[in-house]
Amino acid sequence: MVEGLRNLSANGDGRQPREPEVGPAPDEEPKFRPYHHPAAGWGAARSVTQFLVRERALVDGPRAIMRMNHENGGFDCPGCAWPDDTKGLHLDICENGIKHVTWEMTRKRVGREFFAAHSVTELAGWSDFELENQGRLTEPMVYDPESDHYVPVSWKDAFELVGTALRTLDHPDQAAFYTSGRLGNEATFLYQLMARELGTNNLPDCSNMCHEASGRALTASLGTGKGTVDLKDWESADALFILGVNAASNAPRMLTALAEAHRRGASIVHVNPLVEAAATRTIVPHDFVDMALFKPTRTSTLNLQVRIGGDMALLRGMAKAILEQSATDPKALDQEFIDRHTSGFGEYRTRCEATPWEEIETQSGLSRADILEAARVYREADRSIVSWCLGLTQHEHGVDTVREIVNLLLLRGNLGREGAGPSPVRGHSNVQGNRTCGIDHRPTDAFLDRLAEACGIEPPRRHGLDTVRTIRAMHSGDVKVFVAMGGNFALAAPDTPYTYEALRACDLTVQVSTKLNRSHIVHGSRALILPCLGRTEKDHQRKGIQSTSVEDSMSMVHLSVGMKRPASPHLLSEPAVVAGMARAALPDSATPWQWYVEDYDRIRDTMARALDGFEDFNRRVRLPLGFRIKQPARELVFLTPSGRAEFSAAALPDIVPEAGTLALGTMRSHDQWNTTIYSDNDRYRGIKNLRTLVFMNRADMRERGIADLGPVDITSIAKDGGRRSLNGYTAIPYDIPRGCAAGYMPEMNVLCALGDYSTQSDQPIMKHVKVTIGPAA
Repeated sequence: MVEGLRNLSANGDGRQPREPEVGPAPDEEPKFRPYHHPAAGWGAARSVTQFLVRERALVDGPRAIMRMNHENGGFDCPGCAWPDDTKGLHLDICENGIKHVTWEMTRKRVGREFFAAHSVTELAGWSDFELENQGRLTEPMVYDPESDHYVPVSWKDAFELVGTALRTLDHPDQAAFYTSGRLGNEATFLYQLMARELGTNNLPDCSNMCHEASGRALTASLGTGKGTVDLKDWESADALFILGVNAASNAPRMLTALAEAHRRGASIVHVNPLVEAAATRTIVPHDFVDMALFKPTRTSTLNLQVRIGGDMALLRGMAKAILEQSATDPKALDQEFIDRHTSGFGEYRTRCEATPWEEIETQSGLSRADILEAARVYREADRSIVSWCLGLTQHEHGVDTVREIVNLLLLRGNLGREGAGPSPVRGHSNVQGNRTCGIDHRPTDAFLDRLAEACGIEPPRRHGLDTVRTIRAMHSGDVKVFVAMGGNFALAAPDTPYTYEALRACDLTVQVSTKLNRSHIVHGSRALILPCLGRTEKDHQRKGIQSTSVEDSMSMVHLSVGMKRPASPHLLSEPAVVAGMARAALPDSATPWQWYVEDYDRIRDTMARALDGFEDFNRRVRLPLGFRIKQPARELVFLTPSGRAEFSAAALPDIVPEAGTLALGTMRSHDQWNTTIYSDNDRYRGIKNLRTLVFMNRADMRERGIADLGPVDITSIAKDGGRRSLNGYTAIPYDIPRGCAAGYMPEMNVLCALGDYSTQSDQPIMKHVKVTIGPAA
């Protein structure tokens, strides 16, 4: 067991472990069955109130969100990336958004007194909840190896430490610059500019672990790395297909769109190994009468429980059914669209015809009747949207699966018109904006050419390192300096023991953060903690209060302005932190770093020259709701080699587990946001005070002699034969397909071998881990 891993779980209050509870709330379904509270996506009002009271922020939580939106016309919740309501709804908030903002606005502080009282060795034994629950970081700190404590350091000395480390590297590629989705567009642009002016494209990011497969698939199929739909399309679609998404916990405001779709008579098909709360019913917070009466609205018309990794087989089966129907029904296909706008249809048709129904049923885990029902829904809808998240991408065949989504959409011309198209769901507030604004280890020549012209630099042309390769390079000593803008890299990455070793092998690790987390405790020989402003806080610069921009899942770019007093007078904004590091590392740079920080409009003016789609940036971003980045594929302009939308014809992968093994998928709990754990509860799945668990099919449990709530040992088997184990977990019987199991990240990241990444996307395979599970030794 890795140091600190035993403490990944938390109680929600920092005290000793409480007795776990599994089963329904009072007056709900029987024990061991998942219960779905009728207010999925918002949660019982009493639950939100309890959370806010615990943080002493009952007034500063939801009221602060609404006030900042109302007074500024622009505050972006740092949670999910679901778009803002297009009709100006002020109560467009959710339980998780309140949690996220309240977590950031806590009154608790972590200053020099805290670090003086607690050594790093001591903190390594704390749970991750306890670390973050100490509160907001207040001043820059540097690790002192002699005392094993973090000690205060001035911003000037901190920047000089970073600058000296970067200037004295043998080669710029010995540094890597990571970012999470919380970074705003302006800071993102400066960050990638600094890295490229230094001479490296080592820009790993959270997309490498999440939606890399989506970007590569959509680029290959349509010539764009993003979805083509917007929120208005969701409001007019006849059918919505939601694959690999747990909206209630990961994109709660999607539930508003689903509820409204059901009310207008649209079909809603959820595809997931687990029937999640969002796939049943919901109460949205601005429906005051329904909230008061706890009256739910349905959010689905069909639920299909595919086996883990079986989504591509389902999609292939739907396409096969449509093609078979076209022999007698000329309206089953949009042949005119296919002929005018696509390439490769003949080869794809041949592939579908050659794929036996028996194989499709086996690989999907669904009956032919279920697949034909989904195909019927798709056939009868004039306009269809297919939406997906990590349940499809964190697999070996993630790119092929997303391309199969596009194949299905192309068959009926569901592209380039209202209410139709592909719609990936980004799980973090600005992860899409990070990629748009230059965080890409594989930049195109066109992007680098424009950057060179706009900024007067000569950016490197060789590709850099992604997340997996950065970890390997740190482990081998080829990367010596690791800088992280936000996030909790130590816990987000796969193969936790190996990742820990990699971080500790660095000469210098730099974490730009708002709160204490595991990545501050697992550090290099030298380490810096650089505290920054949160998105809720006022950003004072020389030219006044500044705003930052973000991009949501549907390519809308808008401003975000904080209204709260900063947690400490010693905090710097993210652009200011980047500029401080850049000035120290590039003393001869002609880039006006400090001039940029004085007024973010200046950054945006440069971005307008450097980034495609950001023309007239400063004016358009101040329009109501901002602006949408142009999407050529939405206009049926395909930037592919053929100039057309490309069908793909990949064979179905064999994803059925071998005898004696199970396919394990990692996921979040409800009371969690990425690696931040708010409590040990997972309300919608009936779990309380427990995270070290594994959900299993009851028949699989009986076959292995595992009792309900019995202790089990879990062992993963990597591609290279390596084995990794977690011991003493609790087995929970659950409605999940046979051969499948599921548990929480980041605890289960231990089981994900770094070498087990997709050869299609380079993403770590975290949704299809080959495991054996048996009674605890």
